[in-house]
Amino acid sequence: MDAKELSQYLADAPPSVVRLEIEKHFNALSDKQKRYAHFISKASFAGNRIVLRQVSPESEDIYDFILALYRTAGGDWKALADKAGVDEQGLTAFLQYAAQLLGNSGNYKSFGDSKFLPRCDESVFAALASTSPEAEKHYKATNGAIFASDKQGLLHLGFTDEGHLTTYYPDSPSITKDEVVAVSKWMEDKGLLPENTRLRKTEKGVYELLIASATTSIPSQGGDIGKDTEYVISEGPLAGKTVRLVYGDYAREMNTIAGFIRKAAENAENETQKKMHLAYAESFETGSLLAFKDSQRHWIRDQGPMVECNIGFIETYRDPAGVRGEWEGFAAVERTRAFGELVRSAPELIPLLPWSKDFEKDKFLSPDFTSLEVLTFCGSGIPAGVNIPNYDDIRQQEGFKNVSLGNVLSAKAPDEKIPFIAESDLELYQKYRDAAFEVQVGLHELTGHGCGKLLQETSPGVYNFDVKNPPISPLTGKPITTWYKPGQTWGSVFGGVAGAYEECRAELVAMHLSCEFAALKIFGFGDGTVDMDGPAGDVLYTSYLSMARAGLTSIEFWDPKSQKWGQPHCQARFAILKAFLEAGDDFCKLEYKNEDLSDLTIRLDRSKILTSGRKAVADFLQKIHIYKSTADVEAGTKFFNEMSSVGLEYWGTKVRDVVLKNKQPRKVFVQANTFLDEATGKVTLKQYEPSPEGLIQSWAERDV
Repeated sequence: MDAKELSQYLADAPPSVVRLEIEKHFNALSDKQKRYAHFISKASFAGNRIVLRQVSPESEDIYDFILALYRTAGGDWKALADKAGVDEQGLTAFLQYAAQLLGNSGNYKSFGDSKFLPRCDESVFAALASTSPEAEKHYKATNGAIFASDKQGLLHLGFTDEGHLTTYYPDSPSITKDEVVAVSKWMEDKGLLPENTRLRKTEKGVYELLIASATTSIPSQGGDIGKDTEYVISEGPLAGKTVRLVYGDYAREMNTIAGFIRKAAENAENETQKKMHLAYAESFETGSLLAFKDSQRHWIRDQGPMVECNIGFIETYRDPAGVRGEWEGFAAVERTRAFGELVRSAPELIPLLPWSKDFEKDKFLSPDFTSLEVLTFCGSGIPAGVNIPNYDDIRQQEGFKNVSLGNVLSAKAPDEKIPFIAESDLELYQKYRDAAFEVQVGLHELTGHGCGKLLQETSPGVYNFDVKNPPISPLTGKPITTWYKPGQTWGSVFGGVAGAYEECRAELVAMHLSCEFAALKIFGFGDGTVDMDGPAGDVLYTSYLSMARAGLTSIEFWDPKSQKWGQPHCQARFAILKAFLEAGDDFCKLEYKNEDLSDLTIRLDRSKILTSGRKAVADFLQKIHIYKSTADVEAGTKFFNEMSSVGLEYWGTKVRDVVLKNKQPRKVFVQANTFLDEATGKVTLKQYEPSPEGLIQSWAERDV
């Protein structure tokens, strides 16, 4: 790989380190609420080593290497560098890399799944490692992987048989994508949920499902599908092969997590919270995802808590098959019920979407929608909003929750540059981008992920629609011919494309409904009447401009070697930008005069948002929604892949090159720690400086 290609993989210099401000909100809690938040935080962070192992084989040793050097330095990094014979430039490169690793919980970007490399010679890290036997041990254990870039495939996460890296299928160099899919189909048929599993193929060809649990043997009452641990596949491409259930994956961590969760249950404010945490504990101890689903049922009933949380193997973006979950846990403090009116208005907004009631839930299940301030978020990255649970049966029949994370939304890096926005739009964009993003997040999470019906044969011969008179598809004008079969889920049918596809659908719902001035009024802009020249129009214009810019900058996360997307949200936003550009009527254009596109600028006609822009959004949205509702995976996948196709010429080279030249560091967050005084039962909070040194210190002081 030449220097130009390699430069895009170098760690950010400097990284954008920002602090999550939480102190005043935490201090407003009662002592019991602080203890409750403390134990959830401890449980969440106790899973950090799981996240590290889910990213790459070397991530945990790099993490331990960094913390060992912190302990050796005793807070004086300059003295440590002097001892190692490392100059200021080398020390800075190490600290920048360390901040990015800790901020991503691994050496691959949480947003993009591409590896990042230190901006210094390997000798700098080796010299620092020599200052401590512990640091040297962990550095040697990385086996050179920190700097390795000789194999292009290892610079990206994905299926190993496609030349990439994944730890969701450990010690299985020969396992193929087809085998993974076949085992997933077997699990679906058996009713065994995949989120807390990994899959290993032994030398003898046995498929071992590694189940995350504190117990290292099958629970005495049996697992989620009975008391057997070995099964012979009777049909399909793996007929005659054996699947073995192996309990105790991440056993040490799961035991610690369950212990903290039981402490949280002791400090719960009500019976619902207590039942939720006891169900969590059962799941983490036994590996039961049926118990975890029970925890989610209690969670959605815990309406408006002062301390909100969720924890477990949640999002499936990182698994190349799109079914296994990454560890995630958060504790947050309620800030405001500002979205209450949006929740109340959702039943009036959702019918405005471009499909009939046949493709919508029979009754909108009003979720709890709260704006929160994050105290703790353990995972590979912190989102701006959360909409869970991800289980379709619970979402459709019982409900869900939406959480907007206020201090994540408002966190700003100093001197942040904003490329690709025209000079004439810049002042307006800077003034309204936070407001536009809050509107987008609110509509995306609540109405986007919250809307839509999956047409299903829920059990043999039982349907949630009139199968004798099936709904008429607006795409064909004819009755639908496909739907979900018993045991099938949205994720199991659409597989690896499901994450990006659903994010695109939710983003499009938000773009469509943000054109409703009644929706903008809910967020405090305008009086509900159409006024493109007032503040509501400013927010709407900024929202569309932001989406176009997000789609353009997303191309950073498309890999020209494999011609694959590394991040679901980015694939979604790029597809939406293409829809804008293909809307016609000069609605959206990319303008430039210089041949190298160095002056590339987005031009979006504000006066055509409610006509050409909204029509382009509606047409795109209608297609992907109907394909999803009817389980038409063939047509849906083909269409979405076409819309998000990049190609190697204009987009994949010239545009991508200028995007890479202008890319801004993604934020890494410095989070607070909580400390419990066992004698008094009181919890104190400690915040840290927003710097690489402060970020390292925060992790060193919370390491469990």
